[in-house]
Amino acid sequence: MTTYSVLDIQVSAVNPDLAFSVIRDLVASRAKAYVCVAPVSTIVDARRDPQYRAVVNAAAMVTPDGAPVAWLGRWHGHKSVRRTYGPDLMLQVCAEGRAQGFRHFFYGASAPVCDRLEHNLRSRFPGIHIAGKIAPPYISKAAVLADAVIKEINAARPDVLWVGLGSPKQDLWMALNRAALDVPVMIGIGAAFDFIAGEKPQAPGWMRACALEWLFRLCCEPRRLWKRYLLGNTLFIFWLIKDAVFKRR
Repeated sequence: MTTYSVLDIQVSAVNPDLAFSVIRDLVASRAKAYVCVAPVSTIVDARRDPQYRAVVNAAAMVTPDGAPVAWLGRWHGHKSVRRTYGPDLMLQVCAEGRAQGFRHFFYGASAPVCDRLEHNLRSRFPGIHIAGKIAPPYISKAAVLADAVIKEINAARPDVLWVGLGSPKQDLWMALNRAALDVPVMIGIGAAFDFIAGEKPQAPGWMRACALEWLFRLCCEPRRLWKRYLLGNTLFIFWLIKDAVFKRR
């Protein structure tokens, strides 16, 4: 797959339709793969942490989840790159995956959120196959799954395992558990569970189109997200300028 580099992260040169076709092919090949979505915060975290960077770069696909990440793809000459936003990608895979009979499994969030997520998806996409869901107890760091949980997921025979643990935890979790899980593709999907379940509000369409979703989320959860967006976005711009100057020299 064609990629472009953003602060040493190899981002896939995709748009939503191409990303779905990649996921469809991964399911068909029964590959034990994982997909990372990459907003600016993931790029910044991976730049800071070599271990996390290696995990992200080992993914079968790294989608340009953030608008600036997609803009950089087009600046690199990949004209077809478009923002491939995690929640929208999840909805597209659930919708178009029905024709292929995709079996979905959800891992993350709380039990009530998982229940509402399943209800909303079944209502929106009649005929969708939801093989199971697990709302795990909170853990501060990614960990290897217990044997009983591995058996439960494998017994459900999912084609797509959606992991909603937040970044970077969900990406590290997928890398740690990939070998033990008989799942063709795992997708770390961030806050998509909460958005689709209606647990948290999404930014209006005009704010997403103008790359202002970060501002909306910051206003909704300032105490939790101020470092991610205010410090993280500043670092992202600083490193881009620094790298550009260094390359010119």
